[in-house]
Amino acid sequence: MITVSNLSIQFGKRVLFQDVNMKFTPGNCYGIIGANGAGKSTFLKMLSGEIENSRGTVSLGSGERLSVLRQNHSEFNDFTVLSTVLMGHAKLWSVMNEKDAIYEKTDFTDEDGHRASELEEQFAEMDGWNAESDAANLLSGLGVKEEFHHTLMSELSGKEKVKVLLAQALLGKPDNLLLDEPTNDLDLETVNWLENYLANFDNTVLVVSHDRHFLDSICTHIVDIDFNRVQQFPGNYTFWYESSQLALRQQLTQNKKAEERKKELLEFIARFSANASKSKQTTSRKKMIEKLNIEEIKPSTRKYPGIIFTPEREPGNMILEVKGLSKSLNGTVLFKDLNFTMQKDNKIIFLSKDTRAMTALFEILKGHDQPDSGTFEWGQTILKAYLPLEHEELFITDISLTDWLAQFSTDTTEPYLRGFLGKMLFSGDEIYKKANVLSGGEKVRCMIARMMIRNANVMMLDTPTNHLDLESIQAFNNTLIKFKGNILMSSHDHEFIQTVCNRVIEIGPKGMIDKLMEYDDYISDERLNEQRKKLY
Repeated sequence: MITVSNLSIQFGKRVLFQDVNMKFTPGNCYGIIGANGAGKSTFLKMLSGEIENSRGTVSLGSGERLSVLRQNHSEFNDFTVLSTVLMGHAKLWSVMNEKDAIYEKTDFTDEDGHRASELEEQFAEMDGWNAESDAANLLSGLGVKEEFHHTLMSELSGKEKVKVLLAQALLGKPDNLLLDEPTNDLDLETVNWLENYLANFDNTVLVVSHDRHFLDSICTHIVDIDFNRVQQFPGNYTFWYESSQLALRQQLTQNKKAEERKKELLEFIARFSANASKSKQTTSRKKMIEKLNIEEIKPSTRKYPGIIFTPEREPGNMILEVKGLSKSLNGTVLFKDLNFTMQKDNKIIFLSKDTRAMTALFEILKGHDQPDSGTFEWGQTILKAYLPLEHEELFITDISLTDWLAQFSTDTTEPYLRGFLGKMLFSGDEIYKKANVLSGGEKVRCMIARMMIRNANVMMLDTPTNHLDLESIQAFNNTLIKFKGNILMSSHDHEFIQTVCNRVIEIGPKGMIDKLMEYDDYISDERLNEQRKKLY
């Protein structure tokens, strides 16, 4: 349990939040949300003691252990993978090292024997004899093969290091677990493993994430940081979002009587509580929602981008035909003999265990790269808009955002461009910011504005939620659901895939699977899962 009393923090004159009083109790998972810069990561660092608070206290239950997902991926480069995981239980690691040092002594004394006996007792109490096998099981569950367990961390890729640091945080089932963006750089299968693990975790969890499906699957509560306040609400992210949107609509409808508003809110709570089957925390979350006081449902002050895609024309019958397409990179086959025809209304998610495969395919279809073999043909009515995974080169310039956007528009007048930038939350003098000083999220919002100007009827999206905050992801998601054209997409965002796409194409070095079905149905089909293994 974590108890927060009168907690406040400010940097200079800027107050992030103040007078925070709340408890985080065992058996619950708390999703920390807030706009970029609101202080989500700072809040976790204050709870862990990494950052000193300006006022107030943070306390743990007596004798409880707190574990944190480390963010410095190079911190353990000199240690093996298995040792790095074991270091997640600091007391156990210390006991192991002291015990081993004593046994290695050549002049072993009676005092050493007494101390070794004490350490052995502590070691047993912490289940030390099973620590290495527990660490190995966590690594295997997260997709780190046994052959790498004794490899130095410095030899791993960034994505593999993330998995090891996650295993480190989870080791020993700590009483309190703090996770800042744990799904970053994880593939969909590993995220699903982590969802299942945390949904069955009996202790206290606090997590910051931009992955809505992840938050929906594991959270019993949402902690919202907004307008210098930290508030706690029962339910998962979708419940918080939909209830806050309902409250906002009610606020804008001044002519509704208080009784009518109360009835509408109560009906919403009942409907959502009855439809709690999506969450792995179903029973707990349903109980929490049923206890909710409707006075706690308030409109959010968040600003959501106005993402609107308006196709210039409807696509014809011929959209895209791919025949025998193959591509290798540095001797590694990414995909082979790819064949498919895109039909009207198809919104396709492309999957592969090697994420480079999707990027290579999109670069070929956009004409930026050449296949090893095979052909493709776009229909004459098709106008494409592309959001590439890598777009940093487009921002290596010190021109203003209006001048940057003007490069991609036939209408270069400032009022016209300002309209698109305004929809993407660049207001006032922000449109004169230099392109080369933008954050990752701001760059993606500029890329979306660039796409909106195209009036395209086909969207090509390579991992579109990268760097975006929850508000931008939600707005982007809602727009693509309604989009009347075609979509080709890769993504690590489960909710994005499930709600947007109606066709799944998985590609690998040994073939492909092409199914007209929703993503959840695809990954839950045991027969297809056996076929998927044969692709790699």
